Amino acid sequence: MYKLLTIAGSDSGGGAGIQADLKTFAALGVYGMSVLAALTAQNTHGVEGVFTIPAAFVQQQIDAVMSDIGADAWKTGMLSDSDIIHVVAERAEHYGVSRLVVDPVMVSRSGDSLLQPSARDAIIQRLIPRAYVVTPNHHEAQVLTGMTIDTVADMREAATAIHSMGARYVVVKGGDMPGTSEAIDVLYDGQTHLDLHAPRINTRNTHGTGCTFASAIAAELTKGCTVEGAVRNAKAYINAAIQAAAMLKVGSGHGPLNHSLGQSVMLP
Repeated sequence: MYKLLTIAGSDSGGGAGIQADLKTFAALGVYGMSVLAALTAQNTHGVEGVFTIPAAFVQQQIDAVMSDIGADAWKTGMLSDSDIIHVVAERAEHYGVSRLVVDPVMVSRSGDSLLQPSARDAIIQRLIPRAYVVTPNHHEAQVLTGMTIDTVADMREAATAIHSMGARYVVVKGGDMPGTSEAIDVLYDGQTHLDLHAPRINTRNTHGTGCTFASAIAAELTKGCTVEGAVRNAKAYINAAIQAAAMLKVGSGHGPLNHSLGQSVMLP
């Protein structure tokens, strides 16, 4: 059984964060483990409160999992502050984690901040250089690079800039970028930019898309996929999970995805 560890924040509404990660892992056939970096009080309308877990206890959780069960890959999400980011980076180095998928979570779908301002530099200096794949959306890519991103050409330039920070592969996500009829993501491996296209789905059921996408990439990598294959499979999975979300009817705001049905259109 493939084993995958997520280090992220909890979503009490069940649509994003640790909950979305574990649902995705289960749907894609890998055994999921979790390290909580923060607790949030949130629902489909927004984040009402955040409690950051002490960095020492984050480390204790990591060590408890790795000393007994181990993991084929790690995926990170909301890490909240610089102390936690330093712990995660140091422990990843200690355990020799070669497949680290970093989702640099900064704001929620509702616009609530999920990352302390001082933590931005810690992500750039400590976490991105260790990342096998980093998956910023276009808002996060703007924060990381200082660029304004309005076009696919801008996304490619941002991917190049983030790659220069040390990540081996970069996926800049454009699913929520205005002004286009498609959801376009850009994958960059240091030499070639690959644009991945999918129809934009008109729906409010988009809560947790970033967490789910990064988790699907990590799950596919854990099973032995190439990076390009993992990203293509993750994109197919998330599109199906969004399309199937209408039947859930959860909450009155930005609803969650339907993780269990998303697997039905995975690529071979």
